[in-house]
Amino acid sequence: MSSRPRLKRTLGTRDAVVVGLGSMIGAGVFTALAPAARAAGSGVLLALAIAALVAYCNATASARLAARYPDSGGTYVYGRERLGPFWGYLAGWGFVVGKTASCAAMALTVVTYAAPGLDQPWRSLVTAGVVVVLTALNYAGVRRSALATRVLVAFSLAVLALVVLAVAVGGDADATRLAPTTGFDPLGVVEAAGLLFFAFAGYARIATLGEEVREPQRTIPRAVRTALGVVLVVYLLVTVATLAQLSAATLAAQPDPLAHAVETTSWAALGPVVRIGAVVAACGSLLALLLGVSRTVLAMSRDGHLPGGLAAVHPRRGIPHHAELAVGAVVAALAATADLRGVIGFSSFAVLVYYAVANASAWTLGAGRLLPAVGLAGCTVLAFGLPWTSVVTGTAVLALGALVYGVRTALPRRRR
Repeated sequence: MSSRPRLKRTLGTRDAVVVGLGSMIGAGVFTALAPAARAAGSGVLLALAIAALVAYCNATASARLAARYPDSGGTYVYGRERLGPFWGYLAGWGFVVGKTASCAAMALTVVTYAAPGLDQPWRSLVTAGVVVVLTALNYAGVRRSALATRVLVAFSLAVLALVVLAVAVGGDADATRLAPTTGFDPLGVVEAAGLLFFAFAGYARIATLGEEVREPQRTIPRAVRTALGVVLVVYLLVTVATLAQLSAATLAAQPDPLAHAVETTSWAALGPVVRIGAVVAACGSLLALLLGVSRTVLAMSRDGHLPGGLAAVHPRRGIPHHAELAVGAVVAALAATADLRGVIGFSSFAVLVYYAVANASAWTLGAGRLLPAVGLAGCTVLAFGLPWTSVVTGTAVLALGALVYGVRTALPRRRR
C-alpha cells in the first residue's frame, strides 16, 4: 500500500478555502433559491436556517474526520475506517453519483443563463462542450485549477454584493415580506431545506483533497469552517435582499430571481451583469465539483470498487488523470441529456446520504457526539423530505450500488 503513487501536496489553507467556496457559491444562490421558495413560500428563510444548521454539523464532522484521515476520498475513507467497508463504499457511491448529477446541473445552468434561447441539438453540444473545457483545465493540474477558481469566486462574490447593494440603495425592499406568514408550508420548509442544502455541500470538496493539501490536520478543519462561514453570510444577505424586494411568490416564479430583483430596482441596467455572474459562478462550481468527484473515484478504484485503471496518477502532473477524464466523459453525456430540476433533486438525496455516513462515522470518535447526532438526524429528515421522485430515484440508484457491492464481495476473488 505504501508503494502506491501519491498525489502532490500543493494546496495551502487559502487554496483549500477557495476550492470550497467555488463549489458552494453559485450552486445554491443561482440554482436552488427559486425552487426552495416555491416549496416553502415565505418560510424560505427558515429553510435556509435549517439547511445551515445541518451543514454546520456536517462540516464539523467532516473536519474532525479529515484531520484524522488526510487521504483522498472524503467520507468514503471515513466510513470505511470507522464503520466498515460497506458503509465507506455506500458513501463513496452516493458521492460519485450525486455529485456527477451536480456537475451536470452546473453545466446546464451555464447554458441556461448564457444562451436561454438555444435549441437542440446545439444546446446539448454546447453543454457537453462546457464540461470538456473545464475537465481540460482540471487536467492541467490542481494548482492551476485552484488559481482559476479563485478568480471565479472573486467575481461571483462581487456580483452577489451587487445584488444586495442594488436592493438596499435603489430597491423597494419591504421587511414584512420576510415574515413566514403568507404561503407558509411546514412540510414545504423541510423540502426547501433539502434543496438549499445542495448549496452548502461544497465543503466536502476540501475533505476529498486531503491528500493534496499541506499540513492537512490543521489546514482542512480551518478551511472547512472558513468556507462554510463565508457562504452562510453571503447566502443570508442575498436571500434577505431578494425576498424583501420580490416577495416569496415572485421569487419562486422567476427563472433568474437575482437578475429579476436587480431589474426591479433603479439599478436595472446592471441586470445583465448579474446574468453573467450566474454563468461565472456555475463555471466555478463545476470546476471544483469535477475536481472532488475524480478524487473519490481515485480512492474507490484504489480499493477495487471501481476499475483499477482509474487509480492511475500522472507521473509529471501528479493528478488522477484517468479518473478526471472518465468523470468528465460521464458528466458531459449526462449534461447533454438530463433535466435541470431532476438532477438537482437526485443530487440532494444522494449527497445527504453521503453526509449521513459522515456524521455516523464522526459519532464513533467518542467525544463531542451531539453535533454528529443532530447532523445524522437532519440529513435523514431532509433526504426523505425531498420530492418523492427524487427519493425513489435516489433510493433505487443507491440500492443498485449496494447490489453491485454485494455481488462483488460474494464472488470468490481470483488469486493474483
